[in-house]
Amino acid sequence: METSTNEKPVAQAIAQAMIEGFNKHYRIFRETSRRAKESYEAADWQGQLSAVRDRVQFYDDRVNEAVQRLHEEFNAESIDDATWQAAKLHFIGLLINHKQPELAETFFNSVTTKILLREYFSNEYIFTRPAISTDYIESFPPTYSSYYPADEGLRSTIRRIVEDFDWQLPFENLDRDVGYVMRTVERHLGEWPKMEVNCQLQILYSAFYRNKTAYIIGKAINGYQEYPFVIAVRHGSSGMLYLDTILLDTWRISLLFSLSRAYFLVDMEVPSGYVQFLRSIMPNKPRSELYTMIGLGKQGKTNFFRDLVAHLRHSNDQFIEAPGIRGLVMLVFTLPSYPYVFKIIKDVFGSSKNMDRATVKKKYLLVRQVDRVGRMADTLEFSNVALPRSRFHPDLIAQLRQLAPSVIEEAGDSLVIKHLYIERRMTPLNLYLDKATEEQVDHAVREYGQAISELAIANIFPGDMLWKNFGVTRYGRVVFYDYDEIEYMTDCNFRKIPPAPNEEAEMASEPWYSVGPRDVFPEEFATFLLGQPRIRKAFMKHHRKLLDARFWQDAQQKIRDGYVEDFYPYPAELRFCNAFADEAPASSGQAAAPPF
Repeated sequence: METSTNEKPVAQAIAQAMIEGFNKHYRIFRETSRRAKESYEAADWQGQLSAVRDRVQFYDDRVNEAVQRLHEEFNAESIDDATWQAAKLHFIGLLINHKQPELAETFFNSVTTKILLREYFSNEYIFTRPAISTDYIESFPPTYSSYYPADEGLRSTIRRIVEDFDWQLPFENLDRDVGYVMRTVERHLGEWPKMEVNCQLQILYSAFYRNKTAYIIGKAINGYQEYPFVIAVRHGSSGMLYLDTILLDTWRISLLFSLSRAYFLVDMEVPSGYVQFLRSIMPNKPRSELYTMIGLGKQGKTNFFRDLVAHLRHSNDQFIEAPGIRGLVMLVFTLPSYPYVFKIIKDVFGSSKNMDRATVKKKYLLVRQVDRVGRMADTLEFSNVALPRSRFHPDLIAQLRQLAPSVIEEAGDSLVIKHLYIERRMTPLNLYLDKATEEQVDHAVREYGQAISELAIANIFPGDMLWKNFGVTRYGRVVFYDYDEIEYMTDCNFRKIPPAPNEEAEMASEPWYSVGPRDVFPEEFATFLLGQPRIRKAFMKHHRKLLDARFWQDAQQKIRDGYVEDFYPYPAELRFCNAFADEAPASSGQAAAPPF
């Protein structure tokens, strides 16, 4: 493609405006991530939660600023095709030595697709595939640090790794905790392997912060063997730090990065380096999910959609309605060969749903902004998604035309979905319970109640608590995934049903007490949840408290008092305080064990 002399300065200026918009975004993103260390040291847990919530909006704000600038300075809607193509080429030139080229390409796409028509969404005008390699980008500080235990011994090396994070708080007893690390590793391996001369520990340079914990992430390389690990660092009641556990199983480390949890705060000059390192210890975790979990959700969406397009090229099954009870608000479908569900807001809701499309979208945005505490599935939100029409089953197309005609557009061989949510697929809890054994029912109902209790403590009331709105993950964990009726706990009014004044009032079809729009009566949960005897038995065994308004009122009061609950993304038995609970207290001259 040749570019005229007149087009070049305009194309260059457009590319420069784009890169300036992205650089501003990432500068603010890093400033927020860097402050996470200060918040952690100050035990400012509310500040951590606010940072995660506020950061979600940063990207859209910068994109909108860039769009406005292109309209004001370049009359963007009238720019010709050749200039747009030249702008992309100039933009690529600006990324040659950039530290975040993949993020900048995605930013370019976000801005351009708000200006150009859909027929321009090709690699000529936007980055449908990456143009700049992210391999071997140098970083300062480096992505990871290397330590060689042969130089000073493994125990001293572990201690130095922890100290190098330079937290401005003392440790209760770091020697003791390093000992716990050493012994836990020995238990896990059975015996210490022979340490090769070139044995090294590679540690990601920045800690990962979430809730009340800082995570040190690394791997040991000993000859041909690699051992991933994560060390959790927490505050003791004394205000000093302690090591809480070390995770050594890849699948447990992977659960730290589950999309049902809050995003991490981590400072990265070269995020692709962090993702590449994380993939080396979690090879089955998609890049899209890793980018999302380190706070780069838009890049996560870009990678996800590229993966989806590639999967469609190498499969031939059709999108079909997702199994389970049909929802009143969302139309849900799936591709059997792909582990996700696709959700569309219907044009007309069920008669019991008193809300509109804008309200539903706000609820789903709320889920991205709060701490999901491992109990709410994260969603990827897309606009104007073009998928091959032939891949949709005729019955599903008929449903889309009937229930959501305003959300779809049939354009040639494509079916364009104007607004779409995508979530990891799970087994609906109601279907799971229908086929479950007594032992499985007991486990699932216990998990269900724990999910509700933990969400309540995190200031989330599910609203619609029916079994069909929860799913069972492959690890047997129960997760909430239907958000059209969620509310902040502090916005609800939990009440006990007052006694009936007389027998006639109790038998009447209408309640004898007033009911406000925010009133919730936990006693009523039993009516629609506990119809089956075996489910009722398990629920009353584990979660009778959920039928008592006092549980909910107490949770509300804790939230209003500013209390932030501990949510451990690993089992209690892995915590050092439990794994070594039967040991004698520290001898004189050593700090006592932290009061866990």
